[in-house]
Amino acid sequence: MLSTVRCRFLQPVFQLYLLGFKVLLAQLFSRPFRLPVMPRQDGKVAIVTGGGRGIGYEVVLHMARLGVHVIIGGRDEQEGLAAVRRICEEYKEAKVEFMKLDLASSQSVRHFVQSFKQRGLPLNILVNNAGVMLVPEGRTEDGFEQHFGVNYLGHFLLTWLLLDTLKNSGKCGHFSRVVNISSSAHRIGKISINALNSCKCYSAHAAYCNSKLAQLLFSSHLDQELQRRGFPVSSCAVDPGMVDTALYRHLWMPFHLLQSTIARLLFKTPAEGAATVLYTALSPALEGQSEGGYWANGCREMTTPPTFDPTLKLSLWESSLQLLGLP
Repeated sequence: MLSTVRCRFLQPVFQLYLLGFKVLLAQLFSRPFRLPVMPRQDGKVAIVTGGGRGIGYEVVLHMARLGVHVIIGGRDEQEGLAAVRRICEEYKEAKVEFMKLDLASSQSVRHFVQSFKQRGLPLNILVNNAGVMLVPEGRTEDGFEQHFGVNYLGHFLLTWLLLDTLKNSGKCGHFSRVVNISSSAHRIGKISINALNSCKCYSAHAAYCNSKLAQLLFSSHLDQELQRRGFPVSSCAVDPGMVDTALYRHLWMPFHLLQSTIARLLFKTPAEGAATVLYTALSPALEGQSEGGYWANGCREMTTPPTFDPTLKLSLWESSLQLLGLP
């Protein structure tokens, strides 16, 4: 019995690190995607969760350069305000601001959306970037497992509550865009509809992979529903690759020491990781059409069989609505 439990715990650990090694090798033997020159984006409004550092910060910085009014949604107010100051010091005309948003709290998400809507701004781009990885076992304010609650449910609720604004802001062939930051870790994730929030035989590695698969299923189903109903909004998922950010700080100690030593040599920089995110959010080549799908290194990529299962996607969608108390 003990060996079975240990096997269930260790299997996702080995799978995730093996996958990471394969991704790293692929990165070493391929050129990182370089973002083409993007036109000015004056008049557009974007929300970027977790935009105070890492990939999110680079997304905000580049959007601000192009004239986008960017709102950083984040939990750390000090970090968010510091990011705003740095960008505004570099670009005097930048329209960047910070608004408090804790994805581990449905109350905070609802308050954020309410405050945003009261301003009467359009919303052309929503980048669901914030996330946690391999954090110790714990629960969100609403009682959800942390990876599932923050990476998936928090962004599900945020997107759902902003859908009407996104739909009203997309018109005349110009789609509003939802970009979900995913991960290759979804490839070893599993979704059990009857145990979405279970912490039985808890593994942070499995929980992270499962949350990323859930996020990808949501992104795909959302795009299909939007196009079926003829709404001018598209949704896609982006895998930025292995990027030198603080997201990896909870790796097992031997791997953490290795990562901190060689990340600057082998991992992508945050700017390189942000390139495909920016492309799917801003590219005129994708204007007026759905760019739904899974993107990596500037191209659409195939995903795992579960992401093509319409029954699984619909079941997850309906279960998520129920968990969040949404109609």
